[in-house]
Amino acid sequence: MPNERLRAALLEQGLTIATLAESLDVDPKTVERWITKDRTPYRRHRYAVASRLGVDETFLWPDALSNEQVTAASSSELVTIYPHRTSVPRDAWGRLFATAKEEIGVLVYSGLFLSEDSGIQRTFAEKAAAGVRVRILLGDPDSPQVAERGDDEGVGDAQAAKIRNALVLYKNLRRQDGVEFRFHRTVLYNSIYRADDQLLVNTHVYGVTGPHAPVWHLRRIAGGDLVNTYIESFERVWERATPIPGN
Repeated sequence: MPNERLRAALLEQGLTIATLAESLDVDPKTVERWITKDRTPYRRHRYAVASRLGVDETFLWPDALSNEQVTAASSSELVTIYPHRTSVPRDAWGRLFATAKEEIGVLVYSGLFLSEDSGIQRTFAEKAAAGVRVRILLGDPDSPQVAERGDDEGVGDAQAAKIRNALVLYKNLRRQDGVEFRFHRTVLYNSIYRADDQLLVNTHVYGVTGPHAPVWHLRRIAGGDLVNTYIESFERVWERATPIPGN
């Protein structure tokens, strides 16, 4: 079977077999075999092709990496672990979102600490004005999932109140073109803060409030699958979420 993903990626980038072959210093017939006969290149060539086309190696050759290689690559995606969200340096949040060139995503129940930070709100607005897609998912304060999380964390109705407070603080940002807000009704296992291929993931632990739960700093690398898992989870929640009234 031909490798249609590789063929399509070449077309999307406006490249020919000859130009790709030249950039990799290989024979054009070799590249042609990768496409028409679905031959799997050597590992160094897979990395080079994926980098040149701006896609994941696993997208072009899903079966090329062994479980051992995927595990090793995924482990390398972990930049650092903070024992608590309060351990994350305050400016780390701003630096994360400042790196975004295409996507900013926030998946939380309230994420009140972000809405209270005028610098981060300003970054969101500036990035949206520059063409970055900014998406913020908040928990529906009237949902049973939010009520249950409040009970689990021992804060009761305060969880829903924090969401409503965040909405008030986001009042101006909600009018900003390029910034999208939605309510979700999911059981939130992790809060996700995304800037392109970097994530801060705040894990949630039963009986522990978000500020006291661990945070993972992740950065996507070729061949890894850890970051992809969280990004795909964000997208599934976004698809099922509903626009916030008044937006």
